Amino acid sequence: MLAFERHNKILELLYKNKKVTTHGLSEMINVSACTIRNDLNKLEKDGLIKRIHGGAVLPETVQKRDLSFTIRKGKNQDEKNIIGKKAYDFIKDGQCIIIDASSTAVSFAKYLSKTDFRITVLTNGIYTALELKDNNNINVILVGGVVRSKSGALEGLMGKNLISQINADIAFLSARGFTLEQGLTEFNIYEAELKKLLVSRAEKIVAMLDFSKLEVNSISSFADSKKVDTIITDSNSPENVLDKYRKYGINVVVAENEHM
Repeated sequence: MLAFERHNKILELLYKNKKVTTHGLSEMINVSACTIRNDLNKLEKDGLIKRIHGGAVLPETVQKRDLSFTIRKGKNQDEKNIIGKKAYDFIKDGQCIIIDASSTAVSFAKYLSKTDFRITVLTNGIYTALELKDNNNINVILVGGVVRSKSGALEGLMGKNLISQINADIAFLSARGFTLEQGLTEFNIYEAELKKLLVSRAEKIVAMLDFSKLEVNSISSFADSKKVDTIITDSNSPENVLDKYRKYGINVVVAENEHM
């Protein structure tokens, strides 16, 4: 098992059980206690866990942050819809684009599904693909992988050979968070590894991020901020933060509700 796989497993167990022990992790993951201690030290250095005698727990700040994300998961739908609609402005006939499995991507796909443009879409999102499948103008390529529990995402690198054959014009991606220091980040390390690969096949990156994603970090970076060409966000995003991104060289588009 690779280091990032062990780290993800440790974090999954922590979120499920609230506490893990070095001995228990060593037996469960089938590696030495020394390896587990090194893993825990790395995760603590990244601010993702808190070491205790004989094991680890989640820091209070991480618990609160990810609980709030779980609560928000079904919210901010208005923002996601207007961001998805604005993303359609970047579509041109003949393009090959990448769309991820995020809920914002599904909102985007609902607008894209009505397009008259002939395009090719590569996605790891089951629901994203389902939104697009009935439009004869859209050639949908679904990346193979493992279906994550209670999610519409296919993850892992099983589709690496397929992805490596794709040259995309734009990757439309969301994320758990974005900062200039860490770039686009995800909680799930497997998903982040797949997104790294998707990003590498796109000429441009358009990040679709509602206000709750800005100035937020998560476990694994999948795209450096220097690689992000455009951020589409909503009017709830702080103007001082957006100005900071613009000064950095990122094109920032604020999607407005037509009824405002």
